[in-house]
Amino acid sequence: MRNFWLLTKREWSERVWNRTFLWMLFIGPIICLLMLAFLFKAGDEGKKSINVLIVDPANLMDNRVMAQAEHEVHYYFIDDYVEIEEFRDGSRYQKFDAMVEINEKILINKKAFVFYRTNPSVDVKMQLKFQMERRIEELVVESFTNLSLEHFRRIKQPLIMDFRNVFDPKNESNDLESWVGFVFGALIFLFIGIYGMTILRSTAKEKSNRIVEVLLSAVKPRQLMMGKMTGIALAALFQILIWSLFIGLGLWIFRQTIFPDMLNPANWQGVQLAADVQSQVIATQEGLSSNPVLDLVYARIDYVWMSIHFVIFFIAAYYFYGAFFSMIGAMTGTESDGQQFVMPILLLLVFAILSGYMYIQYPDSTFAGWISYLPFTAPMVVMIQLAQGVPIESYYLIWIHLFIILLSAMLMLQIAGRLYKNGILQFGHRLRLTQIWRMFKS
Repeated sequence: MRNFWLLTKREWSERVWNRTFLWMLFIGPIICLLMLAFLFKAGDEGKKSINVLIVDPANLMDNRVMAQAEHEVHYYFIDDYVEIEEFRDGSRYQKFDAMVEINEKILINKKAFVFYRTNPSVDVKMQLKFQMERRIEELVVESFTNLSLEHFRRIKQPLIMDFRNVFDPKNESNDLESWVGFVFGALIFLFIGIYGMTILRSTAKEKSNRIVEVLLSAVKPRQLMMGKMTGIALAALFQILIWSLFIGLGLWIFRQTIFPDMLNPANWQGVQLAADVQSQVIATQEGLSSNPVLDLVYARIDYVWMSIHFVIFFIAAYYFYGAFFSMIGAMTGTESDGQQFVMPILLLLVFAILSGYMYIQYPDSTFAGWISYLPFTAPMVVMIQLAQGVPIESYYLIWIHLFIILLSAMLMLQIAGRLYKNGILQFGHRLRLTQIWRMFKS
C-alpha cells in the first residue's frame, strides 16, 4: 500500500506541477466565463426598440394603445387593410419593424397576429403583449359591460390552462434543465477523454524508454497501473475543483457588475408595468428574469446537488474507461501505436455524449431505457435525470446506475490488470489478437 501511494503521489505531482497544467488552471475558467458571458448576452438578443404598425380597418382602437409614453415600442396606425406581402415588400412600410392585425373579431376571440421583420427581444415582446392586452380590455369593458375599467380589472380572473405530464405533475422536467444535465455529462466524458489519453501516453512513454523496468523492480504491475490511474484522477479532480472555484467567482462578479440590471425585477419592461397583470406575473414567477440563460444559471441549477453526483459518477466512469486506456498503453509498443488503438474508445465517448442528446429528445423510447443501464452511457443519462429532478421514491435508480458502473469498472480493472502485467514488458513489436488472448489467459 505504501508503494501504491508513492506512485500516486508521483503521478499527481508530475501532472499538477507541469507548466501547461498550471496555465490551464487559469486559462480554462477564463474561456468558460467568456463563453457564459456570450450566452448571457445572446439570451437577451433581439431588437430593443421597434416601430409597430397597427392595421385597424374598423378603427376599434381609436388610434391609441396606452396613455403613457412607450420607450421601446412605438405605435403607428392605419385604418385600412394591408396584406403581408405588401407590408413585407412595400417601400412605404419599410420603416416599420412589425405589423399587428386588428380585425373586428378581436373583442370576441382575443387573438391578434404580429408579423415582424427581425425577432424582437423578450422584453419588447412582453411589453407589446401587455400594452395591447390592456387596450383590448378597455374596449371590451366599453362594449360589453357597464362596469368601470378599474372595477373590471379587480374582478377579472383570466383562465390559465397549464398543460402538464401526469408523470411529472410539478412540471419539474423541461428542456433547459435537461441540457444542464447534458453539459454536466459531457464534461464527465470530456475529462475522461483528456485524462484517459494522459494514462495511455504516460504508460507508453515509460514503456518505450524502459523506465517501467526500474519501477517494476520495486512494485507489482497492478500497483503501478492503479497508482498511475489514481494519481492522474487526483490531478483531474484538482483541476475540476480549481475551475469550479474560478467559474463560481466569475459568475458572482458577473451578477454584481455586468448583469445587475437584468437580474433586478424592477427593470423588466413589460413584466412589472402593473402589479395586477396576472399573466405576466405567472410567466416570470419561477425565474429571475426574462433572459432564459440568466434565469437558468442563477436560479434553476442546484450546483451542490449536481456537483456531488458529478464527482461520484466521474470517478466511477473514469476507472471504467481508464482501464481501457491502461490496457492499450501496456499492450502497444509506442505511443503512436496506442493512438491508433484508442480510436474505438474515443468513439465510445462520442457515442455516450450523443446518447445524451437522444435521451433528451426521446426519453420514453426503448433506446433511452437501454442506455440508462449501459456503463458506457449511464453517467450521461444519470446527470440528465438529476438535472430534470428525480423524485425521492425513484432515487434508488440512481444508486442502481452507480452500482452497475462500479461493478463494470471492477471487472474491467481485473482484466486490465492481467493484460497490464503481461504486456507492460513486451517491447519492440506490436501485439496481435492471439498474443493478447494468451496474455489474458496467463
